[in-house]
This record gives sequence, C-alpha cells and structure tokens, in this order.
Amino acid sequence: MDPEVLSLGLLQGLTEFLPVSSSGHLALAKALTGAGDLSLAFDLVLHVSTLLAVLIYFSRDISSLLLEWLYGMANANARRWIGWRFGWAVIAGSFMTVPTAVFLKPLIEDVSGNMLLLGGNFWITALILLSAKFLKTGDRMVRARDGAFVGLIQGIAVLPGISRSCATIWAGLVSGLSRDEAFRFSFLLSVPVVLGAALYEARELGGYEEFLDALPRGWPVASIIAFVSGFVSLALLKRLVTSDKWWLFSLYCAVLGGAAAVYSIIGV
Repeated sequence: MDPEVLSLGLLQGLTEFLPVSSSGHLALAKALTGAGDLSLAFDLVLHVSTLLAVLIYFSRDISSLLLEWLYGMANANARRWIGWRFGWAVIAGSFMTVPTAVFLKPLIEDVSGNMLLLGGNFWITALILLSAKFLKTGDRMVRARDGAFVGLIQGIAVLPGISRSCATIWAGLVSGLSRDEAFRFSFLLSVPVVLGAALYEARELGGYEEFLDALPRGWPVASIIAFVSGFVSLALLKRLVTSDKWWLFSLYCAVLGGAAAVYSIIGV
C-alpha cells in the first residue's frame, strides 16, 4: 500500500476544513516533493469522503432545515421559520458561487504552478484569520442577501492558498451572523456546490471501469482516513471558531506563505 496515497487522504481530510487551504497544500506538496499529483478519480473520491463527513456532522441541521424549507412552500406561516430563510440563503449563495468560480477557474492552474502567487494567497488567508479576531460578534440568523455575499466569497476561494472555510466563515461574521451561524452556514453552503462539482467530474471520467482503473492502490483506506480526519477537523474548527481562537491558524498560514515565496525566489 502506497504511503503517499494514505498521506494524501490525511492531508485532504485535515486541510479541507481547517482554515489553511487544502488546494494550497496539495500545490505545495506537488511542487516540493512531487506528491499531490492526484488522478481526477482519486481527487473525486477524497472530496466525496470529506463531503460525507459534512453530511453526517450536520445531519440533524440538514434534515430539519430542509423540511422547514419544503414546508414553507405550502404553508405561509412556515416562512417565518429558520429553515425557510436558511434554504433561500443557500440557494442565493450557490448562485453567486458558481459563476464566480467558473470565471476564476482559468487562474487556478496558474496559481498552483506559481509559488509566489500561492504564497501571496496564503498571506491573504492569514490576514483574513487575523482580522476575524477583531470583528464584533453578531447575533443574527442568515438571510438571502447574507448568503449571496458569502457565496461570492466562496467562489473567490477556489484559488489555491485561499481557505474556503476561513473566507466563508469570515464573510458570515462580517455580515453580522453569530459565530455558530457563520460556521454552520459556511459548511452547509458548500454541500450543493461540492456535490454538483463531484457529479460533473464523475461524468467527465467516463465509464465505471475507467474510473476504477484510474484509482491508486490503497484508495479505500485513504478515503476512510479522509473521512475520519475530516470529521475530526470539523469538530475542532467548530470549537476554535466559537471560542475565538481560530485566528491562531494565521501564524501557520503566514509561515507557509513565506516558505512558498522563498521557494519561488531561490528555488530551494
């Protein structure tokens, strides 16, 4: 069993949710060690594994909010419930994310291959994290216009080095959401976009046999590692966000950005 495959599963699970940018880490791993050169099929398996972690972690929220939103379609009184506003916020956010991400998609490969740009994006993540420490804590529940703003930021965060979880939680806090609400909305907003992207990529891979042939040895264990580490990192981030200690990751991102910049300049 290839240790690199297992380590990539762990890397995906931890960095997908912690505010440190999984795509940025994979770009660094590929540049510095040659690791991280995932087949599209393996990349898809790992993303589905971490998506499953989100679905299980937020299963109660998803079921209750979805039922309230659906009930609001037929009952005007139900439109005062949290699920009604939350559902429309997710829809508004998704409609902002998709065109933004598509517009920026040509830049993803350029950033991944340019360590100076990648380092700059890590510094952007570090500054966002640091600024979050000074944001005034809000107490509002999410609304559609909040969802649209967070969705726009989520679309921008497709660029490697900019953490999606960091950027979207920050956007929620800037909008005046409570810490719990910003955390919850950040990850529930990711579900339709990640699921849609996974389905699109799966279609591009062709048939079932081609998909399996593209997977490396040890992929089932790597997917389990990604799921478990992703679930743990979700729980850890929730605790750090609600206790206002997640800004500490800014130090890590700043060092990582500096390392990427040094590598770009001197090549070592």
